[in-house]
Amino acid sequence: MKLQNIHEVEDFRKVIHQCKDDVFLKSQEGDVFNLKSAMSEYIALGRLLSEQGDSLELFASNHEDEGLLLSFLARGPRRGRRTSRPSRSACGAARGHGSDGP
Repeated sequence: MKLQNIHEVEDFRKVIHQCKDDVFLKSQEGDVFNLKSAMSEYIALGRLLSEQGDSLELFASNHEDEGLLLSFLARGPRRGRRTSRPSRSACGAARGHGSDGP
């Protein structure tokens, strides 16, 4: 899932921590950040909030976790803010049904 304009970072973090298995952010340069690791999470969120954030892709290693993430991303704006919309082209990539995955 391509990520764009995530402004509700704390809500995003809560959803990540609800996931049962690993969740990754992957950069165009090939860097992979496991969001279930505290150190990796902070580095990845820094990249997500920077100007490079639109180039990151989100992968879940568990189908149920993927559904949870898609649900969060599809909710749309809350409190007048924009949030990201998932790109269907990358959905399922972590399970081997899309691009290369993490």
